[in-house]
Amino acid sequence: MSFYNEYLFYKDFDFEYFYKKTEDSHVEKVLSKDRLNEIDLLTLLSPRAEKYLEDMAKKANEVSLRQFGKTILLYTPVYISNFCSNICSYCSFSSKNKIDRKKLTIDEVEKEAKAIYEMGIRHILILTGEDKIRTPISYLKECIKVLKKYFNSISIEIYALDENEYKELINEGVDGLTIYQEVYNEDTYSKVHISGHKKNYKYRLDAPERACNQNIRFVTIGALLGLYDWRSEVFFMGLHGNYLQNKYPDIELSFSFPRIRPHIGSFSDIYDVTDKNLVQSMLALRLYIQRAGINISTRENALFRDNIISLGVTKMSAGVSTQVGGYSNNNNGVSQFDICDTRSVEDMKKAISLRGYQPIFKDWDII
Repeated sequence: MSFYNEYLFYKDFDFEYFYKKTEDSHVEKVLSKDRLNEIDLLTLLSPRAEKYLEDMAKKANEVSLRQFGKTILLYTPVYISNFCSNICSYCSFSSKNKIDRKKLTIDEVEKEAKAIYEMGIRHILILTGEDKIRTPISYLKECIKVLKKYFNSISIEIYALDENEYKELINEGVDGLTIYQEVYNEDTYSKVHISGHKKNYKYRLDAPERACNQNIRFVTIGALLGLYDWRSEVFFMGLHGNYLQNKYPDIELSFSFPRIRPHIGSFSDIYDVTDKNLVQSMLALRLYIQRAGINISTRENALFRDNIISLGVTKMSAGVSTQVGGYSNNNNGVSQFDICDTRSVEDMKKAISLRGYQPIFKDWDII
């Protein structure tokens, strides 16, 4: 069994016809329910539901307080390599782009770890380009050995792995996986992933499940909003999350909502995703899967991130560099994408506290 079977069931669904048939009474009925199905989710993503965002926000806030309290977990990504064997039209790290490539030595990884640790961060996210030859599992394991001396939680956002490879990294100390399908629409996926290992749609789609089979603790999924129509993309995100949560109830599931940002390359076939669209997406998924976390990265600007804290956000990155060696090396390298919120960890702590929430750096101990 694979989520791909559920994707196929809705692949040719007539979303536009559904939206035209959606009425105010349908949205109001969904908002009166405690448990939602996939059609309810689609109703909350419809254009008709836009006039009900305040009602959705009020209910989402109530759900979030009940499930998570007034806490926001802070983490930061650490880029250890930007080598990539894929050609993807939306990413600066794409192998066709003529950029300076770098892979950190183990000593450099430790320097990055020390610099991030001094910022107060205790949850780290390891990122690489997708090059299994230059950043093999053996290299990742060596990096993890160093990082776990400094951090209570280590997540990975790397190339999709076989199940036994996830097992190796989990045994080494990895407890979280972040992996974006990038775009759920299979035709668009084939278009933007021109060549490389990542072009295999189904292999990437099933990656979260392979990690879940090895009892990983946290899984974050999402789509790069802007590659296709955001309403259908968020709908499939929700279905994917629901599939994982039902099959692996002990896994802590989160959604992330990255919007495409300026990058090196020529991709310009971008679907508009406004702030209002992003808020509607967050609220709809919060009400659809109440236990799921919501992660908002520094792709979004400071004012927007501050204003959505009460709408169900549970995780935020802070003090971020998307350059390889960006925390301990003063040389400016190539970023994977331009970030919007450049605030320090200390500034993020203050911003969260000002809104009556508690910034969290450590939420559990390694036994």
